[in-house]
Amino acid sequence: MVRVWYMSNDIIDQRLENHLDPPTFLTTDELFNSTGVEFFLLNAKTYEADGVLAKIRKDRGYNYEDQIVCSKECLADYDNKLKSFFTEHLHTDEEIRFVVDGRGYFDVRDGSDRWIRIEVVAGDMIVIPSGIYHRFTLDSSNYIVAKRYFVGEPVWLPYNRPSDEMDVRKDYLRKLSEGFK
Repeated sequence: MVRVWYMSNDIIDQRLENHLDPPTFLTTDELFNSTGVEFFLLNAKTYEADGVLAKIRKDRGYNYEDQIVCSKECLADYDNKLKSFFTEHLHTDEEIRFVVDGRGYFDVRDGSDRWIRIEVVAGDMIVIPSGIYHRFTLDSSNYIVAKRYFVGEPVWLPYNRPSDEMDVRKDYLRKLSEGFK
């Protein structure tokens, strides 16, 4: 089950965080209300047959799917890829990830520009809205298998921060101020 918490803005290592105090955890509803990030809990063992993922895909129009394996053995140019994933950026489309195996962290910015860390494990599916600044890294196991979904043809292009002049960013900030629905 996903864990979500506020984290320090002073990250020394992309995978580890030193806390003097325990983190402030958020519920998935609080995560959605403060960022627009959506969360679904699926069964990583039965998702192909139980119909839950198929319904989400149909309801949201996700017609493209692929799978990524992030590990030193499976991802070409592993170290540089992880560095690029951890560089703060946004996309013009939603970023949809369903974790099939392993674990990792998505970090997103809230309306006050504070980092929120989202730990994802097998069965967790998150939808990161277009226009939000975010980044990704693995935990110390250095391994995750995730399904990626898109509406239409996939767009893989990240726009590194600052990208505040982009219409998608302005639209995200408008939704943030009006509230996500």
